[in-house]
Amino acid sequence: MTETTVYLGLGSNLGDRLAALAGGVAELEQEGVRLIERSSIYETEPVGIAEQPWYLNQVVAGRTRHAPLELLERCLRIEARFGRERTEVRFGPRFLDIDILLYGDQVIDQERLTVPHPRMHERRFVLVPLVEIAPALADPRNGDAYADVLNRLDEGKKVSRSLRNEF
Repeated sequence: MTETTVYLGLGSNLGDRLAALAGGVAELEQEGVRLIERSSIYETEPVGIAEQPWYLNQVVAGRTRHAPLELLERCLRIEARFGRERTEVRFGPRFLDIDILLYGDQVIDQERLTVPHPRMHERRFVLVPLVEIAPALADPRNGDAYADVLNRLDEGKKVSRSLRNEF
């Protein structure tokens, strides 16, 4: 299989958030995602459940030979190694969350995986770091530039650069 460019969103709001992001990135590389770019780290207001700690979020771009569902399985294993427990509480706190945002220019609509990520166009904490590292990237479903989507977004959630991440 040839390599595909993927964009992954990482987030953490429990424990040592910075260490969780760094560890998640390192494990992605061990799991066969060759990183080519990573955004700054942003501190972001929680979405969904307001009464929880703020998140650190980051987007990384990488190249992988893994098929989409295999990549998903590897991301889930990394999350579990960092203490992620899947509960019925949606948008709750977590030690590490890794979302597949984009898988090449593919549109995937399966029971276990939807790509582009189904809510990324509504989330400043995804779009700000994504546009930082890929300002010309467009939604494969409709061709809308993510920079334009971000400029139109008015969700009211705070996103501020916490750390510049040199790659």
